[in-house]
Amino acid sequence: MHGDYEAQRHWMEITTALPLHLWYVNGTDNDLMYWGLDYPPLTAYFSWIWGKVAQAFVPSLVELHKSRGIETAETKLFMRSSVIISELITYIPAALFFTFLYYNGRRTTLLHIFLLLFFAY
Repeated sequence: MHGDYEAQRHWMEITTALPLHLWYVNGTDNDLMYWGLDYPPLTAYFSWIWGKVAQAFVPSLVELHKSRGIETAETKLFMRSSVIISELITYIPAALFFTFLYYNGRRTTLLHIFLLLFFAY
């Protein structure tokens, strides 16, 4: 079985190819033993959004039954770009907001922002 890359890719495949009521149901088109969608619905919707983007730019990435295990240069670029863009639109604004809110009235330094952004993991 493949790793996390395939799990994320497969979740995009499932959420874009199947109706919502089948996302968490084992069946012919959704083998839960093969990286079944096991995260809460908010994560599934996030996979659905990126799956719709993939359908527009790299449709081979999310083709039901045909894309299993696909790892081309194009699909890797898409998956890596989706991570970077997700960080840019969710984590970084939240970290900056927290920094400015927490240090409100105090001197916010670039060091605080740097530490929060780059050593969060």
